[in-house]
Amino acid sequence: MLLPLIFLILANLSALVQSQSVCLNNGNYTSNSTYNANLDTVLSSLATSVDSTGFYNASFGQKPDRANAIVLCRGDIQLDACRGCVRDAAAELLASCPNQKQAVNWQEGCTLRYSNETLVGKLAIMPMYYWWNPENATSVDQFKEDLRALLDDLRPRAVYGGSLRKVAAGHITGPDFQSIFALVQCTPDLSLEDCSSCLIGAAADIPNCCDRKRGGRVLRPSCTLRFEIYPFYNETRLQELAPRPEPPVQSPPGEHGGNRTRTVKDDGDGNTTRTAVIVTVSSVAAGVILAVFVAIFLIKRIKQKPKENHETVDDISTPESLQFAFSTIRDATNDFSDDNKLGQGGFGTVYKGKLSNGQEIAVKRLSKNSGQGDLEFKNEVLLLARLQHRNLVRLLGFSLEGEEKLLVYEFVQNASLDRFIFDPIRHSYLDWERRYKIIGGIARGVLYLHEDSRLRIIHRDLKASNVLLDGNLNPKIADFGMARLFGQDETQGSTSKIAGTYGYMAPEYAIYGQFSVKSDVFSFGVIILEIISGQKNNCFRSGENVEGLLSFAWKNWREGTTANVVDPILRSGSGSMTEMLRCIHIGLLCVQENASDRPTMASLVLMLSSLSLTLRVPSKPAFYVPSGNDSDVPLFEGYNSTQSQHSSRNDASITDLYPR
Repeated sequence: MLLPLIFLILANLSALVQSQSVCLNNGNYTSNSTYNANLDTVLSSLATSVDSTGFYNASFGQKPDRANAIVLCRGDIQLDACRGCVRDAAAELLASCPNQKQAVNWQEGCTLRYSNETLVGKLAIMPMYYWWNPENATSVDQFKEDLRALLDDLRPRAVYGGSLRKVAAGHITGPDFQSIFALVQCTPDLSLEDCSSCLIGAAADIPNCCDRKRGGRVLRPSCTLRFEIYPFYNETRLQELAPRPEPPVQSPPGEHGGNRTRTVKDDGDGNTTRTAVIVTVSSVAAGVILAVFVAIFLIKRIKQKPKENHETVDDISTPESLQFAFSTIRDATNDFSDDNKLGQGGFGTVYKGKLSNGQEIAVKRLSKNSGQGDLEFKNEVLLLARLQHRNLVRLLGFSLEGEEKLLVYEFVQNASLDRFIFDPIRHSYLDWERRYKIIGGIARGVLYLHEDSRLRIIHRDLKASNVLLDGNLNPKIADFGMARLFGQDETQGSTSKIAGTYGYMAPEYAIYGQFSVKSDVFSFGVIILEIISGQKNNCFRSGENVEGLLSFAWKNWREGTTANVVDPILRSGSGSMTEMLRCIHIGLLCVQENASDRPTMASLVLMLSSLSLTLRVPSKPAFYVPSGNDSDVPLFEGYNSTQSQHSSRNDASITDLYPR
């Protein structure tokens, strides 16, 4: 009989030293077999081989009898304690799982797992094990909010810890003057995306194991999470192993408002309590290259004096490896031939090109008479140089020569998403499986910008035309000309100059110039509804009637006829209608009128990946226009008379790679 994938045990964490082995029924071996000998060899080598990083992997033998093992010690324990923990874990596994080819053991200070299959670089989230403190927290709702804020702060610090250590710990002042301490850690062989995904999932499991509790642990093979109301980790050890931080960059208040203060103690980076004043102070992690450091400084100077000239950003600084000779790009595009033109927007033209090594590129040649284009050029170069994610268009480099300013991107074969979903012929190429994959990819890309990149980035112009599709129809987010860069502790900002595309803009941004991660969530929700319906947000057609997509989706969801929103070609296909209706529900959660009601991108990724996760009931969309005798007053009643002063009613954004 298969063992359960999730194991639970009730324990007082402060009183016990826990250990748990899980034997997986993925094949057995016999005593004196080749696999038995290989496994003994591997396990016996771990304790003596693990070094101060606390991570080690080893393999021995040939397939199919090859034995593989990985060990990870908690990031705050000393080497001797780590080695002792590994010895105990190996002995316990051999005793508890005498003939299973795959097993995992969690100790107080380490995790050890072995398998006849490759382990290195592969995300493993099962089996899971939970421990929790039996005592309940006080002021539960506030406790949960503060814990979530702490974990959201620690996760990117762990993700970007490096190739040898992915761990972060810290504490925050919780309700009733008590502190909440937490430590998160991944095996360092994971990619940035897999580490982030593992920790997001672990945090999402807290309600399943430790709801309302003062402390708890979520243990997965590839990552672990623990929180308590008392210090349980070795702060001194974490400080010894942490990279030396650079001095924080101080920024005076610019056009951003806000005065909420939160104090977080980063026990992995130093012994100084850091007070983060929202949208006025950002800190730069050690190891960030000079280009990103300059980006923070320049963009904050730009925000501070938006109406002055921009001489301060003329001296752009970026690694030599990013710069192309103008002649190289000219030759690649056949002297910017019209035959290679991909499109033209308000601030420049985009050309397809091919470098001498055969690599295809997309080159944006900014208009020489566009002063604003110069600024956006520098913004993108400095911002995009360090953004690396499979769901973001990759900036390969740039060229500067006289008045010529070029951005060089990877070439994305299938142009933009809107050319598929709104085209009467090509939209049939996108079955539900492909559309669902596109929605998930966009969500992961935005999550990276909001939480998992080195700096928090708000895109501000998410729309179907700014999502490109590669040869396999994987989505890649483009156009960062209006993006705003924040420190990890900053959450929102405001501007007197509103720019974007009407229909995708959140109401608080369109009317008041207030933008945040939740304004990007709103735009993402509009894109979800467009992908499922196959129609533009401002002209949904149902029979003879034309109305706004958000209005139509909300009306049908409320009346229990949500399937009417789904593209007819999907309704007649083989896709899961349950998934489609669930995605419409998720889209409506994103476009709620109140920004605080909208979910975060981390929550959205979980909603899209887990059908078992219960969804809240959405409230009325911001752009819902009532009909008949509806007594509610529409949020944007009368707004059409002023929107043209602020928003871009066409789709020509200056950094569209393939403008219409």
